[in-house]
Amino acid sequence: MAERFDILVIGGGPGGHAAALEAARLGSRTAIIERQGWGGTCTHRGCIPTKALLACSGPLSGLKKLKRLGIQVGEAAIDFAAMKRHQEQIVKVSALGVQKSLQEAGVEMIAGEARITAPGEVACTAPDGTARTLQARDLVVAWGSEPALPPGVQTSGRILTSDGLLALKALPQSLLIVGGSVIGVEFATLYAELGVKVTLIELLERLLSAEEQEASALLTQELTKIGISVHTGVRMEAIREGAAGVELRAVPVKADPATPLELSAEYALIATGRKPCLHVDQLDSLGIRYDRRGISVDAEQRTSVPGIYAVGDVTGGMMLAHRAIQQGKALAGRLCGAPEVRCIEEAVPAVVYTHPPIARVGLTEAAAREQGLDVQVHRADFGANIIARAHLMGPGFVKLLFDGERFLGATVAGELAGELIAPLGLALASGLNRRQLREWIIPHPTLSEVLVL
Repeated sequence: MAERFDILVIGGGPGGHAAALEAARLGSRTAIIERQGWGGTCTHRGCIPTKALLACSGPLSGLKKLKRLGIQVGEAAIDFAAMKRHQEQIVKVSALGVQKSLQEAGVEMIAGEARITAPGEVACTAPDGTARTLQARDLVVAWGSEPALPPGVQTSGRILTSDGLLALKALPQSLLIVGGSVIGVEFATLYAELGVKVTLIELLERLLSAEEQEASALLTQELTKIGISVHTGVRMEAIREGAAGVELRAVPVKADPATPLELSAEYALIATGRKPCLHVDQLDSLGIRYDRRGISVDAEQRTSVPGIYAVGDVTGGMMLAHRAIQQGKALAGRLCGAPEVRCIEEAVPAVVYTHPPIARVGLTEAAAREQGLDVQVHRADFGANIIARAHLMGPGFVKLLFDGERFLGATVAGELAGELIAPLGLALASGLNRRQLREWIIPHPTLSEVLVL
């Protein structure tokens, strides 16, 4: 006989975890199925391991400031094996945290491969081959995402995605990175700070093309300062693994005739984005609408089949863990009759964890002008902030956008950008206007004074 639940979640990443946790908290009998590792890609192959390593490379890079601050230190040395142990420990702590929270909430945790056989019914195969059938009033699909490769490119021992690069046990001497968006620039920062010779190529005319042009220019400047060779507006024509490394051929997009760019390195990272994990056989058999961008859902995470919902990266859009978490919480609340939590897509912040980091919430200036809005810009530079100067934080700025009194969005470029964007996200989600932001009393002296209008 099939086991019966109120809500059954497939996928233990951020979105699935949040949905199961909230549903259990609200009194629903809830189960969650995960096939690889509790916490999903974010914990094991994405957010957490990369940030653990950046926590190592950042202080190493920052040692040069200490002499100016009157602190003398000896010559620094890199112990990459120790850094990897730190990475593994933080991943373990994160995964255990996910498990503990689910257990304490009373969620039934099931390890195994899940297959949706009908609306409200799932066949689950445990790692030991044991099969069981589960039924639920509501199914939540949280399959996540995976690295996307350009047409004709295959991974190998030296041509890697982010998954493969994070698994390396030894620090390479040189690294080619294809793709100048979030993944590419974060790994470029990490490895360059550890002394690796990094070359970064990007098809578009600038790095982080979806962000403010000023933020892109600042980051390019800072990456170049730490020795990264940046090539924008170039298209990869071929890449192959040789006996001692990787060889790549690229050409400028706009040059005619185009002079080829011949590059080589010990390893190559293909950082050309991520794509939803779509089990198309299940989707087709169930009649769930989808396309290459992900499963189609409405504003309440409903798929085209009643009783089946989807959250997180599998739905496309901004593939961010905190977006998935909020979607999961909001969905669980609606399913359990407590719809007080919403996921406001326009107020989802995004952070690029480079050094310095780049963060944004809401519109960029270009996007706002494309909408025909009467954009007014307020800008404040880190150089005018006494805490930024005292701590030698380097270049940075805050850019706030308004249409009359309406707050449209913000970009922060510089140290602690991810922390500074959080209150601005709250302001946008709450619909605060320019006058209300001017009433915001911020303590002095703090870096957060860059937010003062």
